[in-house]
Amino acid sequence: MAITRDLVVRGEDWYGRELDTGDAFEGCTFLDVDGTEGASEGASFDGCVFAGVRFNASRHSGSAFTNCAFRRCVFLDTRFERCKLVGSRFPGSTFALLTVDGGDWSFAELAGADLRKAELDGVRLREADLTDVRLEEAVVTRCDLSGARWRDVRLDRADLRGSDLSSLDPRTARAAGARVDLEQAAVLAMALGFRVG
Repeated sequence: MAITRDLVVRGEDWYGRELDTGDAFEGCTFLDVDGTEGASEGASFDGCVFAGVRFNASRHSGSAFTNCAFRRCVFLDTRFERCKLVGSRFPGSTFALLTVDGGDWSFAELAGADLRKAELDGVRLREADLTDVRLEEAVVTRCDLSGARWRDVRLDRADLRGSDLSSLDPRTARAAGARVDLEQAAVLAMALGFRVG
């Protein structure tokens, strides 16, 4: 597999483009690219910068976006399935109807992201930065959130069942109507100083 390094792609129309295991990018920069309805399966991006890129209605399966920066990107109705986004960051990006099924997003920096009504199931988010993230009415089920930073997160009416909430301090979160299972309820009660049982 040939690796494309240090390429700069500016203002190109990648509408509907499909990438696969033969597509590997390292240290590349994508500026104002339209990736609407694109798809990737097994493609890899390492240390790349995406700025002003539109990922609207795109689908990604088994692809890797490791240590990438997504600046002011748009993720509208975007789906990631079994993808690896370890160490990636999303400053100024917008999300709507985001779906993440499995995969590893450990150490991702999502501080301040608006993820209302997003669906994340079975995602590894170890030590992810979720500071000030909006997750109202989101589905965050069966996720590994150990060591995640949750300060000032908003979880009102979110479904959190089956996820690791051991690093969540309920005193610094808004979570009215959030749904948890009995084991999680015990963890949260102990975080508040209660003795359970």
